[in-house]
Amino acid sequence: MNRLQKKYNDEIVKKLTEKFNYTTVMQCPKLVKIVVNMGVGDAIANPKAMEEAVEELTTITGQKPVITKAKKSIANFKLREGMEIGCKVTLRGERMYDFFDKLVNIALPRVRDFHGVSKTAFDGRGNYTLGVKEQLIFPEVNYDKVAIVRGMDIVIVTTAPTNEEAYALLEACGMPFAK
Repeated sequence: MNRLQKKYNDEIVKKLTEKFNYTTVMQCPKLVKIVVNMGVGDAIANPKAMEEAVEELTTITGQKPVITKAKKSIANFKLREGMEIGCKVTLRGERMYDFFDKLVNIALPRVRDFHGVSKTAFDGRGNYTLGVKEQLIFPEVNYDKVAIVRGMDIVIVTTAPTNEEAYALLEACGMPFAK
């Protein structure tokens, strides 16, 4: 069992149950999945860029990403329906906890001028979205092999019904929110 999972089961559940007066342990919010999405807009002109993005995302998450395709054609962007324009990975279970632990304790502190993540990035239903400007903050990515610096979206999905409960859960898990 992952150390974050163990901490959740031993400490966080008790803390949240007391704070929000839950009647059972099953009401306590938990992490469901983490979706890591990487848009590769330059894949239209350079098909090799998609292979690099897939390789990097595989290295970061430890799971092979799904390639996402364009839903509509947009003439201004020289984009046709069905063209490959990104990749995403959905992490669950132990891989999700490993990734979250790595994100919070290793990757985010490596961001330049980091003062914590925004408290306002909740969606109203207990999910949190985080944008990362470069993939170089992850320790697995070799700086010399990176051709183009790409950002990614990280969506943390929880069972929390409100933003306040999701905030309490993520804070207890060690998410560094801005003061």
